[in-house]
Amino acid sequence: MSQQAPAGSYEGRLGRDALADIVARDIPHGAYVNLGIGQPTLVSNYLDADSGVTLHTENGMLGMGPEAHGNKIDLDLINAGKIPVTELPGASYFHHADSFAMMRGGHLDICVLGAYQVSAKGDLANWHTGEPDAIPAVGGAMDLAIGAKDTFVMMNLLTRDGQSKLVAECTYPLTGVACVSRVYTDLAVFLIEPERVVVRDTFGIGFDELSALVPVPLEQA
Repeated sequence: MSQQAPAGSYEGRLGRDALADIVARDIPHGAYVNLGIGQPTLVSNYLDADSGVTLHTENGMLGMGPEAHGNKIDLDLINAGKIPVTELPGASYFHHADSFAMMRGGHLDICVLGAYQVSAKGDLANWHTGEPDAIPAVGGAMDLAIGAKDTFVMMNLLTRDGQSKLVAECTYPLTGVACVSRVYTDLAVFLIEPERVVVRDTFGIGFDELSALVPVPLEQA
């Protein structure tokens, strides 16, 4: 059984920017990628200029660059999370419906999404907590999770009350089934493989301590 731990008790855990840098370095050269709202949007700031990665936005853009700051901000140029962004040479714009056709048609190599929970089988729950007063807002998450060839999740491993978000079975409404292949967290990177979950990296925590926190059998890479 996993133990509960304070979510902020691990001094060596990665911050969001450091984690975004790791995700960016794991994206293959030439990939077409969508970055979900929240932590994943930071990945755009850490892609090298020669990465060959093309970023797609749900609201109709190919060729998104890093976040815009200062005099580079154009309020007509935003990502799906309404954050001002830059455009790279060759960027293109298209109708929202065309954007969803790209998402649903299997044209994206990777999407990077946030999550409330990910199961050991790769099920994703990231749109609704099930609370009576929560506002359902699935947006394009289900289209991305199923339409992309690979779904990466980027999230804190623990909730505010110290519960693991990597679970044996999701208790929140599902966004997609068996769609997640990697989970990037502040304490570890997990590879979701058939019949097992592999810990690739740990940050500020040992494998045994991590295993005690997560209610899923873990294997070391």
